[in-house]
Amino acid sequence: MAPAPTFDHLREADLDDDEFDENELDFSDLREKFRVQLEQGLDTFVVVDGLPEITEEQKPKLVKFLMKKFNTVGTVREESIFMPMGENEKSLRFAFVEFSTPSEAAAACKALDYVPLDKKHTLRVNKLTDIDRYAREGRVEDEFEAPEIEPFTQREHLRSFLKDPSGRGRDQFVMFRGESVGVMWNNEKDTPESIVDRQHWTETFVQWSPLGTYLTSVHQQGVQLWGGNSWGRHQRFPHPFVNLVAFSPGEKYLVTWSARPISVPDEGHPVLTLDDDGKNYVIWDIQTGKPIRSFANIDTGNDPDAPKAQPWPAFKWSADDKYVARLNQGTSISVYELPRMNLLDKKPIKIDGVMDFDWAPATVRRDGVKSYEQLFCFWTPEIGSNPAKVGLMSVPSKEVVRTLNLFNVSDVKLHWQSEAAYLCVKVDRHSKSKKSQATTLEIFRVKEKGVPVEVVDTIKDTVINFAWEPKGDRFIIITTTEPVGPTAVAPKTAVSFFCPEKSKGPVAGNFKHLRTLEKKNSNAIYWSPRGRFVVVATVHNTQSSDLDFFDLDFEGEKPEAEKDFTANLQLMNTGDHYGVTDVEWDPSGRFVATWASSWKHAMENGYHLYDFRGEQLREEAIEKFKQWAWRPRPASLLAKDEQKQVRKNLREYSRVFEVEDAERGASADLAVVEHRRRQLDEWHAWRESLESEVAEEREIMGLPLDPVAELLKAKTDELEVTEERLIEEIVEEVLEESEEIIV
Repeated sequence: MAPAPTFDHLREADLDDDEFDENELDFSDLREKFRVQLEQGLDTFVVVDGLPEITEEQKPKLVKFLMKKFNTVGTVREESIFMPMGENEKSLRFAFVEFSTPSEAAAACKALDYVPLDKKHTLRVNKLTDIDRYAREGRVEDEFEAPEIEPFTQREHLRSFLKDPSGRGRDQFVMFRGESVGVMWNNEKDTPESIVDRQHWTETFVQWSPLGTYLTSVHQQGVQLWGGNSWGRHQRFPHPFVNLVAFSPGEKYLVTWSARPISVPDEGHPVLTLDDDGKNYVIWDIQTGKPIRSFANIDTGNDPDAPKAQPWPAFKWSADDKYVARLNQGTSISVYELPRMNLLDKKPIKIDGVMDFDWAPATVRRDGVKSYEQLFCFWTPEIGSNPAKVGLMSVPSKEVVRTLNLFNVSDVKLHWQSEAAYLCVKVDRHSKSKKSQATTLEIFRVKEKGVPVEVVDTIKDTVINFAWEPKGDRFIIITTTEPVGPTAVAPKTAVSFFCPEKSKGPVAGNFKHLRTLEKKNSNAIYWSPRGRFVVVATVHNTQSSDLDFFDLDFEGEKPEAEKDFTANLQLMNTGDHYGVTDVEWDPSGRFVATWASSWKHAMENGYHLYDFRGEQLREEAIEKFKQWAWRPRPASLLAKDEQKQVRKNLREYSRVFEVEDAERGASADLAVVEHRRRQLDEWHAWRESLESEVAEEREIMGLPLDPVAELLKAKTDELEVTEERLIEEIVEEVLEESEEIIV
């Protein structure tokens, strides 16, 4: 083989020293041609940190223990684990582990990173190639330098909004109008008291976290969380072009979704990695602001029956934030454990044909079950000769605790009661000829032994809405005989109320139909978060915008036919808000806000505020009004016994509140009177000053000070000198009057 040419040879053969400039030549093609590719072979290695410090005698025992962990994700031999020892003949608390393939090494990093080894040690698993790359990029120093510990700074109290400075227990809300976002105190009939108001605070919408701790703003670069008295930024999540946001119930985690897959640039991303490239969903840890795991949209392939768009939220949370699950429609449900986001038992829960599922909104204590569990329900359609099925599954055991077979099923909807005491399965059934349809309500009594199922009356009309009473056992449905879908004229509907019969024991009686209101246009149900009161409304329709306020525990006389029911229904008030698009109760259940959003139409945008009885307190038309959202409250810190005691003595507390309300009303009236008196005094002072100026001017001009008095005096003198005049008056009197007829 001929030797490669040298630069010196080129210089001597072709160019003189005076004419040669080495920097002007491009040798990239030669470098590429003669580059030697060295096989590193490091992709199969991982570095394991966080190990305990051990001696040489203890080393075999630890190696065997580690092999059990590593062999769950790949193949590792004892000689594949190298654990360096220090000068003191003790380990350096880390080890190199070689797997059979690079994919096994990558799986180990995902599955075993942050896995607890014991109470004092947690494994950290990283690829050796990543550490080498960080070192080349200068992100890892050759010599260890202890990090500088920042001095402690007192953080703002993120729940300070629960203490109203006025002492009236007011609630906060956020309004998005035009380009301005403002957080305000509710002042009932008076103008809301502004807390903070900022221009361009968000680019698309705002959203409260479930417990009201944070206000979320959404931007092209990602999501930001705001809170505290100063309304500073507390966390940011850089997910580009984010469209939707969802919190876990306990505010520990956040899910963001973008219709555009993530594209990590060549120069890197502040938080996301190449593993997140091409993904649409990211699950974040709110406390640290770091991503836990990312997912792509489910590829439906060429399946014509697959949904065109995935329903939101795609990830659903258990009540205690310990699990999050995703539906693989038709095949399985993937349940992940937090905070590691590892698949429960390393595989999805296979359920053939599964169409939908939903977690119980509260941690349920079933009769006779003492072990910890979270429940979710699911349903599958009829497949061949197999009937449709509704199931109730316990996690983490994956035990199906109750199933219900269904026949001639067109569709199923799952509705949990807020405390997970009941699950209503709304089943739309068709006849054998499929020419007619009827609806049945199958109610699972979850807390009772064996989870019995009760069937409520068969409903022949189409059910377009269903809603449980929060913390209660009553529900409302809206039915129609007309085709379902958007219409210019609101369809005629019927509103039906259901409640249990009276029962002597602790278990509620059977559910019975209480009353139906016919010939309505209502299409939406909004229960008070405290129960008892409900607004049945017509929304998203310009032809009708009715608001009906009901009390289900009215303290008046109950109809004779409803004596055995646990409800006394009364229509308290009706309202009308033209073009209403949204209705929302405040967390106390005292006020209801309705608004017409410019996102949905541009006619008479603004909001109305009502009290729970339906009396309108305030109305304000605002151009380009987009959004109103009450700030949620966390659960009460009082125990159930303490809450019962408060309810028992509610009349005593109410007297104090009534006095405060009366004083506030009296002070408001006194302020009006004082304002008017002040205006009257100002007017008198102005008139006196003006009269003194006029008097001075008349005196200078030699005119009388009181021209009116001078004029009256002149008139009096004129009357006195006027001669006497004789006035003759003629008076006629009829003494008799008769009528004579001449023929």
